[in-house]
Amino acid sequence: MTASLLLQYSVIAMAVLLSVWVVAKKQFPGSVRKLRIALALPLLREGKPAWMRSLGLRISPVSQTGNAACGGCDNCGPKP
Repeated sequence: MTASLLLQYSVIAMAVLLSVWVVAKKQFPGSVRKLRIALALPLLREGKPAWMRSLGLRISPVSQTGNAACGGCDNCGPKP
């Protein structure tokens, strides 16, 4: 396999993964949130190196302490 073909396959794979992530966030926000929590918790445990803890903080989802009902869309608020 030539280097240009490998580069082409890599770029296509990255585009597909990015599009799958965007669709998953839009269509399944609760499942994506649970996945992010499951991935972040082991990285945030005590005794882990600092780089793992910072990665865990980046992966972890934002707290839902606001007035957002489900955290799944940007159109929250009272309906007129």
